[in-house]
Amino acid sequence: MNYEIILVFIYSYFLGSIPFGLILTKIFLDQDIRNIGSGNIGTTNVLRTGNKFAAFLTLLLDFLKGVCTVLIIKHFFAQDAVQLSAFCALVGHCFPIWLRFRGGKGVATFLGVAIALSFILGVICCLVWLLVALIRRMSSLASLVSSLSAPIAAIFLGQPNSFVLLSILTVIVFFRHQQNISRIIKGVEPKIGTTE
Repeated sequence: MNYEIILVFIYSYFLGSIPFGLILTKIFLDQDIRNIGSGNIGTTNVLRTGNKFAAFLTLLLDFLKGVCTVLIIKHFFAQDAVQLSAFCALVGHCFPIWLRFRGGKGVATFLGVAIALSFILGVICCLVWLLVALIRRMSSLASLVSSLSAPIAAIFLGQPNSFVLLSILTVIVFFRHQQNISRIIKGVEPKIGTTE
């Protein structure tokens, strides 16, 4: 069993840690995204480069790595391994060893993981993100509310195992958004499409 845990950990962490935002801005703009805007490697900061296609691809690929990581483990391993995989994929994205553990804020990967764990739950989270983003025009706020909705939705959908995991993942997302939370409280958080 130990070798399975090691295999799931290595596979999930390293797939989750692929820094698509960094790779795509290098390909499309020949720039280091870490030197642009907030310095974050995620979709919102890639959008600040003005290249909407690169931002879309970053969003899609960060989302898909969450989906694919969990679905593949789900096909071959038991539920405990699936939960470990989901955790490691998000940790890999937020704290990639290649970038000295300075990764993205985890939202797209979180949504990908959520939809792989439970399609209905994942769709709920995506809709919550979209709704908050449309109303408040703040990606960070939409991300925080969306991640918070995941464990709540798990309870209402009768998925207690997912509740515990998603609560832990939500804490990670909130941890990565500490500066955003501070700016939201102060009323100075940038809107979608603006620079920090």
